[in-house]
Amino acid sequence: MWTIFDAIIGAGESYPFAPGTSREACADYWFNPRSTSFVAVAGDGRVLGMYKLVPNQMDLGAHVANASYMVSPAAQGAGVGTLLGRHSLEEARRQGYLAMQFNYVISSNLAAVALWKKLGFAIIGTLPKSFRHARLGYVDAYVMYQLLSDPADWQAPPLR
Repeated sequence: MWTIFDAIIGAGESYPFAPGTSREACADYWFNPRSTSFVAVAGDGRVLGMYKLVPNQMDLGAHVANASYMVSPAAQGAGVGTLLGRHSLEEARRQGYLAMQFNYVISSNLAAVALWKKLGFAIIGTLPKSFRHARLGYVDAYVMYQLLSDPADWQAPPLR
């Protein structure tokens, strides 16, 4: 997992972490107590990609999931992202989340934007020039959202 994280971060094209972010920071991010992490593994045991699922907010916003994904540069274009995306939606539903929100999808990451749209997400907001891309300079980031079930069926627990 570290090799994938380091390669993705080092490219400076899709995550806000600075190139050279430490292995410890990676572990803190990927394996914090609020998150559940998953990997896609090849038949020979190589990790092809990974995602983590976490509440987007605490307490009264915890019914909305958030997820982060990384696919090995060597496995990009092979359907690993689609597999992880579909699995994360199923897992979010299984864990009882009612919606999923991505807070920071880099607009120039065309493959990710297209994948999330294909899997039912909509762009609900644009953060103008909020990401400093390693090659393109300042680019927009999107907030993307998807309901995971019909809100008419949601049972709101009582506030305590």
